[in-house]
Amino acid sequence: MGFLEYFLFVRAGVVWENRNLPSYLGPSPSQLVHLLILIIVNTLTIFLVSITFFRTIWGLGANVTTIESWEIERHEQLLRRARALGGYLDGPDGIRVKIAKQEFPYDIGIWSNIVQGMGTANFLAWFWPFSATPKTSGLVFETNGFEDPGTTWPPPDPDRMPRLDRSLDSSHNAFVHDHGTLSPYEEMEAFKQRQQADFERRPGYYGVQRRKPFHDRFEKDNLVPIKNDYVNPADDDSLSGEEGWQDSGGNRLKDYGVDEDVEFYDEDNVPISELLTRRREGRELQT
Repeated sequence: MGFLEYFLFVRAGVVWENRNLPSYLGPSPSQLVHLLILIIVNTLTIFLVSITFFRTIWGLGANVTTIESWEIERHEQLLRRARALGGYLDGPDGIRVKIAKQEFPYDIGIWSNIVQGMGTANFLAWFWPFSATPKTSGLVFETNGFEDPGTTWPPPDPDRMPRLDRSLDSSHNAFVHDHGTLSPYEEMEAFKQRQQADFERRPGYYGVQRRKPFHDRFEKDNLVPIKNDYVNPADDDSLSGEEGWQDSGGNRLKDYGVDEDVEFYDEDNVPISELLTRRREGRELQT
């Protein structure tokens, strides 16, 4: 493609030098359009292939695949979260998981990485398509020894840990509470009282409430969760809301057109009657 790009620009240069000559001495309009399309398509293809080529060379030198680079980035995010929470993160079933920094174990040096990836240290054999394939199982790889033996990669991730299976007694009905002596009316009244008490514990519960960023929801001295971790609407400094996921470039979900309010904040604390009223008012406004 580079060879083709050279000849395309040579022809384009000739056309540009003779641009002041009469049109009947130059190429036809269809030939000019064809030349322009070839230059655009070939240039774009070379650009994309070059990006892929250099990305492959970087991955070969660092011995990192695309998925492993995601794992490294994910581990760095867990470290930042754990640093603000005393080195631990919450896992399923209430367990606390200690997050410790781990080095990528398969980076054994640039030259060793390339030799391992290409299968031989003979660089001439890298360009020979009929070179013999190295006899390896593909299950065991050399490590750099930075971590203790037995340390697994990727590191533990509390967000991906499965919940423990809890077997229930067959004689126990999970849908019936122990106080079964109440009448249906008393059960309904007790439920409404618990629901109202839960609503009253939250100020301004009729609507979506944003939470403060997690590093603001803990006291700086002892990292103890503060009592009120919701945003105060009267405070202009707290309207940023809880941060969403960010990639290494600092891009959030809203940068990709995703509504973070819908993604992270629902309206489960709004009564059904209030939601039905809002829906009815919206239909009346449309009509």
